[in-house]
Amino acid sequence: MTTKAKPARKIEPGTYEAYMHDCPAVALLSTISNRWVSLTMCTLGANGDAMRYSHISREIPGVSQKMLTQTLRMLERDGMVERTVTPTVPVRVDYELTPLGQGLYDLLSQVRDWAADKTDDVDAARARYDTRQADQ
Repeated sequence: MTTKAKPARKIEPGTYEAYMHDCPAVALLSTISNRWVSLTMCTLGANGDAMRYSHISREIPGVSQKMLTQTLRMLERDGMVERTVTPTVPVRVDYELTPLGQGLYDLLSQVRDWAADKTDDVDAARARYDTRQADQ
C-alpha cells in the first residue's frame, strides 16, 4: 500500500500560523529570538536616540564586529532599524529603531526585565532539578 503525501497548504498573507514549519512567521520568530538581535534592539531602544556603530558595540559586551554588522544589516532589512549615513570625514553612520522596531523593543524589553527579575528563581529550579537527577 502506498501513501500519498499531503499537499502543501498555501499560506495566505495575514493568516500566518507560527507553529507550522513552513510559515513565514517561524523565520521571523527565529530572527527575533537571536541573542544578538535582542541585545541590539534593547540597546537601541533603551538609548532612545540614534546611535553610532561604535557606541552600540561598546554597550553590548562580547559582540564581535562581524556579528554586530550582520545583526544590524538583518534588522535594517527587516525594517526594524534605520541606518543613516552622513557624508562627513570620517563618514558618520547612525542607527535607530523604526516604529516597527520600537514595537518589537517594547516586547523584548519586557522579556529582558522578566529575565533579570526571575534569574534567581530559575537558578533555584535548576539546582533542584540537578539534585533530583543526581539522586537517581
